[in-house]
Amino acid sequence: MSLPGLDLEKLRGKLGDGPLSAELVEGGRSNLTYVVTDGTQKWVVRRPPLGHVLPTAHDMAREYRVITALKDTKVPVPGTLFLCQDTEVLGAPFYVMEFMPGVPYRSREELGKLGPERTRVIALNLIDTLADLHAVDPVSVGLGDFGRPEGYLERQLRRWGKQLDASRSRDLPGIDRLHDRLAERLPSSTEATILHGDYRLDNTLVLDDKITAVLDWEMSTLGDPLADLGLTVAYATREAPDDSVIANVSGAPGYPSTDEVIDHYAKRTGRDVSNLDWYIAFSFFKLAVITEGIYFRFSQGKTVGHGFEQVGALVEPVVAQGNATLKEN
Repeated sequence: MSLPGLDLEKLRGKLGDGPLSAELVEGGRSNLTYVVTDGTQKWVVRRPPLGHVLPTAHDMAREYRVITALKDTKVPVPGTLFLCQDTEVLGAPFYVMEFMPGVPYRSREELGKLGPERTRVIALNLIDTLADLHAVDPVSVGLGDFGRPEGYLERQLRRWGKQLDASRSRDLPGIDRLHDRLAERLPSSTEATILHGDYRLDNTLVLDDKITAVLDWEMSTLGDPLADLGLTVAYATREAPDDSVIANVSGAPGYPSTDEVIDHYAKRTGRDVSNLDWYIAFSFFKLAVITEGIYFRFSQGKTVGHGFEQVGALVEPVVAQGNATLKEN
């Protein structure tokens, strides 16, 4: 039986001759991910969401390229099998990669079941893996032209400001002030690395307390590495209830403090993190805009599912965290 967006009969010829079955991996809010099996082997198929989408926003070739390029580095990624840009197969370009074991821990409740010692090890391994990614020379893996690092932070702030304007439907106290303060204090980037762009614990798989795979590379590019670290910190400390549709690992016993996470990254990479407050504050702004966009779509009846009715109340606390992080000079 095929699933929406996945024609198993058409896919069958590309993965062998036996009958296939599949399941949709829940949790993703953008590109669709399926686990496909013939009863013996398992594969993962990734494709854009259903309906009309902008090709630049869901570029399967780009995602496939970065995962393939990182194959022989310290960054754990699934092996890629092939990219198919023939839209006659699934109605959109897609790629197939190997199935990797592991768990994408999403909440403090899930981490809490592991105990404080294991939680701490996993959190620090997450940061070690980020450091390994930022140590990869883009040119050496064929990704020297993967992005435009010059002006990266300016473009990001401008982009998310436009996203906010597109989702405005109510007053959000403090969000314009946060945007203006970020613009006034925009740092100068000193180097460019490969960025994941959405680096958080539930975008990785964990097995035996080790990161076995980093997933969901659709936001990857070249840019300021502290943008990844700032977002990781913001994700881990964002205020959200356990049953929220927004990923949240804050408060799990044993999870390192923000200062510990930053210090661990700094020691691993040797980078100056003295201005990281700006990156964390910007990440809170970005997360507030994303959350408000989800609320906006829900309020228009364009998003269905459990938990979305709570999303609107999550925005103001995130804005407040951003303003509190960006301390007054």
